[in-house]
Amino acid sequence: MSIYTQLKSLLQGKSAVESNLASPIDLMTLAYQQNKDGVISDAKTNRFLPYDSKAVYRTRQDIKKWNAALDQAQYLQPKNWMLQLLYNEVGIDALLHSQTQNRGHQIFSLDFNLKNADGTNNDVQKDVLKKMPFYRFATWEKIKSITHGYSMLELSLGKTVDGKPFLIGDSIPRTNVVPQTGLFYGDYYDDINVVKYREMPEFGTWLLEYNSKDLGLLNKAVPHVLFKRFAQSCWSELCEIYGIPPRVLTTNTQDKVMLDRATKMMKDMGSAAWFIIDEDEKFEWAQGAVTNGDVYKNLIDLCRDEICLLISGAIIGQDTKNGGRSKDESAQEMLWLIVQSDMAMLEDYWNNITLPALKKHGFLTGELTFEFVPNEDTKQLMGWVKDLLQYYEIDIEWLKEKTGIELTAARKTPLPGAGTDAKKLKADLLGDEDFFGKARRQLSA
Repeated sequence: MSIYTQLKSLLQGKSAVESNLASPIDLMTLAYQQNKDGVISDAKTNRFLPYDSKAVYRTRQDIKKWNAALDQAQYLQPKNWMLQLLYNEVGIDALLHSQTQNRGHQIFSLDFNLKNADGTNNDVQKDVLKKMPFYRFATWEKIKSITHGYSMLELSLGKTVDGKPFLIGDSIPRTNVVPQTGLFYGDYYDDINVVKYREMPEFGTWLLEYNSKDLGLLNKAVPHVLFKRFAQSCWSELCEIYGIPPRVLTTNTQDKVMLDRATKMMKDMGSAAWFIIDEDEKFEWAQGAVTNGDVYKNLIDLCRDEICLLISGAIIGQDTKNGGRSKDESAQEMLWLIVQSDMAMLEDYWNNITLPALKKHGFLTGELTFEFVPNEDTKQLMGWVKDLLQYYEIDIEWLKEKTGIELTAARKTPLPGAGTDAKKLKADLLGDEDFFGKARRQLSA
């Protein structure tokens, strides 16, 4: 039986208008709304915190609007919609986006464990959580609480085609949430119809809040992005002036024939800006600072460095002129220290907010503790193993697990030179009393 036939059978007894819908999509939509006996899905159709979608008009942003947004967020009755819209605007900056993604993706390169109360790993429930799309979604929302200041999720349940339940997470627009007062605005222009979301019974189970109690890292990046965008705009205008300078033609503008001929001539000569003045008029170019754009480049470089220092703690791979391997390695170490701090915060969110909600919904059971597993430096580990092999025996199974190398058994006769010190080997070769040893000593003398 096709899904179309199944859905139609679910709607038997409904009105003629409902049962004679032409499209299978319409039938599916109606069946989900009626949800007869839970056959299709147990997902809720209504939001606990409904909000109105707003059309956003992109206009030029400047420091004045940033100050106005800060004032709005710091009133006695604060709102955050101006500041969050500004964050969305500056977030399209390529450098800022790459830096935040670089910091966030390091979290997803790490594995994690779910610990039982006795300290053992619960691999079964870890596999359940790891395969849920909700894991990556919720982790990203936690990371965004660092950059945007806070995140709010609303959970719902759905079912796959084979009847297995899965968890759905929806991000509530930050423009409608004010964590400073615990209020939710369905329409952030409306000051009357508000909800105290922390007093709702669904808070903590269906509604999850991740609040850094700060305005977010992007608040500190706003001026640098705005100045960087301004400098790029001015530099592009300078490139246009230098690349295609404007043209001027002097003629008798009182003579219509000559004026029409001059106009046609200027239109036919390329696409550069042009103008026509009268023979009795005088035009002079304003003398500004003679520059090839270094002043704009220096401002862009300053803003770029400030953004990198803010997000990554160091300038990573940006300064190619004065950069070097040791400099980038030290910068990566600094970034790793910041990521470790993010890991500690995310573990608190998982253990105190998310895992209790997942256990309430029945996806996880028991006393569980979430913790990340930092990646090991395999190169450093192999150096330690090489040094320890001179004094201790190493477990082959442990070495296979750590390095991924399929070791079978030790060689009965090691390869020539294996485990031999280079200086000792050279001394032995020079100490030979045969023909070759004497020749080596003569060459080294």
